[in-house]
This record gives sequence, structure tokens and C-alpha cells, in this order.
Amino acid sequence: MDRLSEHRYFLKDSLRQTIDFRTTDQNRGIPAPPLQKPFDPNLPRIDLMQPDQWTSAIGDIGLKQAIANRKSRRAYGPGNLTQAEISFLLWATQGIRPSLTENPSLRTAPSAGARHSFETYLFVMRVDGLTPGLYRFLPLNNQLLFLGKIEALKRRLTQACFGQRFAAKSAVTFVWTTIPYRMEWRYNLCAHRVILMDAGHLCQNLYLACEAVAAGTCAIGAYDQERMDRLLGVDGEDEFTIYIAPVGKTGQKND
Repeated sequence: MDRLSEHRYFLKDSLRQTIDFRTTDQNRGIPAPPLQKPFDPNLPRIDLMQPDQWTSAIGDIGLKQAIANRKSRRAYGPGNLTQAEISFLLWATQGIRPSLTENPSLRTAPSAGARHSFETYLFVMRVDGLTPGLYRFLPLNNQLLFLGKIEALKRRLTQACFGQRFAAKSAVTFVWTTIPYRMEWRYNLCAHRVILMDAGHLCQNLYLACEAVAAGTCAIGAYDQERMDRLLGVDGEDEFTIYIAPVGKTGQKND
């Protein structure tokens, strides 16, 4: 099988028929990995707004209009995002949905088997009340964890995106990493195909949510893997970058 054929095979679900799912870690009784990466409790944490707090600050745009308006936007104005807006965008992409069982697996974006392999990092440039630097979203806490300032942030972020300058001209740039074992625990070799499907789900949610806050985004799939992983401080093996999306104000009211 040549390389093109191998990669096409990856896109098919034929692999599922070759796996004995009785041997997955889930079916072997191994406890599921946590749905949120542990964090240093000594690092600063910023409480995000709850939906009932940010609702009045978010544009009332219909789903039909949001879908019709959706496009990749690479030009951003100088305006800041508010904390209400960043709370909304994080909720729209990886927020926990209320349920009778308080199940943290139920999120605003779908995931195969509700395994949610992603961690959300933010390179903050212009968000009201937030020090520029690197943050991680803690969905189970509805908080931002401040990981620290980054020297020459815009230059290094641009370099990690292969010189795509708009990546660092945003108000904030979302970077999603994946922790593959969260999905492998249940699906074994089938995990990696569905991880990529899930990445599309959450990024499309971001595109549509941006339309409600007079902002835009453009998904980035071409980046320097090793450089970006180092910038985030992840190991590149058990956790690594999977998708990037800068967000900035467009100066256009979309509601």
C-alpha cells in the first residue's frame, strides 16, 4: 500500500472492523483518564462569567443569519474582547451543559463517546482585565488558568504559525491541544480519526459564536508542530497541538 492509500484508509471506518474492542482499556476495567488536565493550584485563576451573566452582553443573532454570515476572517480591528465575550466563546466551544446528573461529559460541542480529548489554550493579546500571556481554560471550574507572560509573544506565535501574521494580530488566539489517550481509552486505534472530527465540531462552534460578538476567526491547520508545542509547554507526545483559531473584532455589528 503506497502512502496516499495508507492515508486514505485512515479516513475510512474500515479499521473498526479489525479491532477487538474487548481489549480496550475501558473494557479491561482501567479507570478513564480525567476530562480536564490537572493544574497547579498556586497559579492565578480568573473566574469566567456564567451564561446567565453574559447573556445580555452578547448579540442576539439568529442561527440562520450566523450560518449565512460565517466566513474565515483574517483582518481584525484594534478593539478588545470583553470578559463577557471571552466567557461566551469558551462556553460555545467547550462549555459544560447543565444536566440532571451534572455530567461533565456533556459539552456544547459533540465528541465521540463524550470523551472530549481537547484542552483549550489562549494566547491573550487584548482582552479586558486580562494580562497578556498564555492561559488555559478549565471547563470543570469555568475558569482561566494564567500560565504566565511570554516574551516576544506576537513574534513567537507568528513563527509557530509559519509566518501567518494574522495569528498574532488577533485579540486572542485559541489553540486546542489533544490528549489522545482520552479517546484511545475507549476506541483504541479508531480514536485518532474521531479526534479530528471532533476538532471540526468545536471550531465551527467558534466560527458561529464569533458572529454574535462582532468578531471573526480563521482556522489554522498549518503550523510548526514542535515550535507550537514548545510555546504551549506541552510534551508533544501525550499532548500536542491539533488546531488554532485567532479571534478578533471585525468592527461590524452582526446582531
